[in-house]
Amino acid sequence: MPTPEFDIQSAHRYFAADCFNKTWNFLEKKDRTPSENLEMISTCQASFWHWTQFEGHTPLNISIAYWQLSRVYAMTNQPKLALSFASLCLKISQANELSPFYMAYAYEALARASTVANRPEEADTWLESAKNIAESELEADEKQQLLTDLNTI
Repeated sequence: MPTPEFDIQSAHRYFAADCFNKTWNFLEKKDRTPSENLEMISTCQASFWHWTQFEGHTPLNISIAYWQLSRVYAMTNQPKLALSFASLCLKISQANELSPFYMAYAYEALARASTVANRPEEADTWLESAKNIAESELEADEKQQLLTDLNTI
């Protein structure tokens, strides 16, 4: 295959972010069609893949990608995948000692996925963990963002 006329690493970085933003737009849409749900899953998976191909990716990039994958699968009522990606989000966040904000969002993902999986006790445990971080370790704007998201579970 001939060498492309563009920088492959820059392309991976661009498409990782672009697909993330497209996925986010779908997540914010109230009434998605089945085909929009499929496109949302595709853009989210593409974002994750491009992050893994970008040589400059960080554990934070991958944590956020796992979080978004979990959210997408929760929103499309696929609890096993939502739980799987939420667990990966927590694992990478803990292993890399990410900031409390990202740890709280790993718990948010687990709470949301547990709710979709009809595991209310687990969901309550994860919600409590996220709220504890919000109350004790987050700045006002981060706290408000997290609590707003937690209230949608």
